[in-house]
Amino acid sequence: MSSVGEAWKCPHCGQRILRSAVICPACQRRLRFDAAAQAHSATAANSPLHIEGTIHHPPAEKAWEYSVIVQVRDAEGAVLARHVVGVGAIEPGDTRTFTLQVEMRAPEESARAAVASRPPAVERAKPTSTLPPKQPTPAKS
Repeated sequence: MSSVGEAWKCPHCGQRILRSAVICPACQRRLRFDAAAQAHSATAANSPLHIEGTIHHPPAEKAWEYSVIVQVRDAEGAVLARHVVGVGAIEPGDTRTFTLQVEMRAPEESARAAVASRPPAVERAKPTSTLPPKQPTPAKS
C-alpha cells in the first residue's frame, strides 16, 4: 500500500503528482476509472490558499521579463522544493494574471486501495539499445 504523500509521474504529461490523485492537476487528464476513483473525485478538495494577481505594464516603458517561482518550506523554514514554473516577457500596455492555488484532500481508504494496485513508483529509464556496438571497419591501404 502506498503511503500518504507518495508521488509518482503522471503517465500522460510526466509531471510529479500525488499517487492518490484521480485527475492529474497539471494536465487535467483522468488517471483512474474505477468506483474508488469516482468516490474520491466526488469528495470536495479544500483550497486553503488561493492567490491571484494581475500585473499591468505601463505603455510608456520598455518590455519587462518575468520568472514565476514557487517555493515550499517546512515549519522550520527549510526549503522543501523550489521550481521555476514559467518565464516570459510583458510588452508595454500588456497584462499578465498569475494564480497560485493549493488544493488539499484527505486520502481515503478506497483511493489508497486503488493506488496500491498501481505499479510501484520507479523513475522510467531511457530505453537502451539491444544491438551490439558497431565494430570499426579495417582501414584500406
